[in-house]
Amino acid sequence: MFLASQTANKVLIMDIKVSENQLFFSQKLMNWHHTINKREMPWKGEKNPYKIWLSEIILQQTRVEQGRSYYEKFIVNYPTIVDLAAANDDDAFKLWEGLGYYSRCKNLLFTARTIAEKHGGVFPQSHAEILALKGIGPYTAAAISSFAYNLPHAVLDGNVYRVLARFFGIHVPSDSTEGKKLFTALADACLDKNAPAAYNQAIMDFGATVCMPANPLCNDCPVQDKCVALQTGMISQLPVKTKQLVKRSRWFTYFIIEYDKKHLVRKRDGKDIWQNLHEFYLEESTVQSNWTDGSIKMFMENSLNIKTEVVHRSATFTQQLTHQTIFAQFILVQSLSAFDAPADYFWQPIDAINKLAFPKTITQYFNLSLFQTTMF
Repeated sequence: MFLASQTANKVLIMDIKVSENQLFFSQKLMNWHHTINKREMPWKGEKNPYKIWLSEIILQQTRVEQGRSYYEKFIVNYPTIVDLAAANDDDAFKLWEGLGYYSRCKNLLFTARTIAEKHGGVFPQSHAEILALKGIGPYTAAAISSFAYNLPHAVLDGNVYRVLARFFGIHVPSDSTEGKKLFTALADACLDKNAPAAYNQAIMDFGATVCMPANPLCNDCPVQDKCVALQTGMISQLPVKTKQLVKRSRWFTYFIIEYDKKHLVRKRDGKDIWQNLHEFYLEESTVQSNWTDGSIKMFMENSLNIKTEVVHRSATFTQQLTHQTIFAQFILVQSLSAFDAPADYFWQPIDAINKLAFPKTITQYFNLSLFQTTMF
């Protein structure tokens, strides 16, 4: 009985301390935001939900420096959500080209059309309706709700997980079920309900500019006096994650087949990488292929029943994705006779190739002078 009483008292004392620290954290963070935070971004302070949504989708898995130009291009080409809803898919994907995670672009178009058709082109104003839209998760819904409508919903992204884990000394893995519940409750408890937009912007900027993943600016930190990670030397260990990223390697050989100033291309579909982007005739393997002119001609004859001349073989290009590494080689061949395009492929005139959206690996190859002079 005495032991149970002692445990209850310790929990009560801990709860009071956490509550006090939450108030300290929020007040110091808001003061930092209003007096020191000078981080500039074109969408910062924006109240238009369409522009906020666009910026947040672009910034998923993307650095601000890289996403800025894409945001500006989309706003110029599609100034309203109705304009985006009416966009040609290939044109939108061409604008997105090089940004990666192309399902984001697909979801942008789908959701823009949903809002145009079901909401009369007006972005929903309730958190629940926003969260129900395709491609919008809890973080993005909270960002749109707070920034556009000043609703009291706390954002929780990588920056916020890191800041909260370090300041409060949380060792529960952030990617566990328990961790997600704990961090969600803590983020909501720290939120300044009177100024949710300013608070959410503050904690994200703070994580990006002060409490960074590596080499955080602890000497400039306004909450350093009560930061548990700093006091216990655990900065580099927090936040904790349980899942280890497993990566695999894939070897792509792209055969750029030319005949009568046209090239064979297709649009990728299915659930694999680069959905809705274009590519040339592809042969994939689990190990590197050592192609010779003879083996290339034999492969073309066996696969497409055509005779070819080999024009060019490239070096290997590498693209690192989140879960896999792509090794790609490009082989430019000329068909000696006309032939029907295989299933899913179509002939594209040379002067129209640059209008299609391709994966970064292929656009890197496009930039080679040898390819430009040979093909164009």
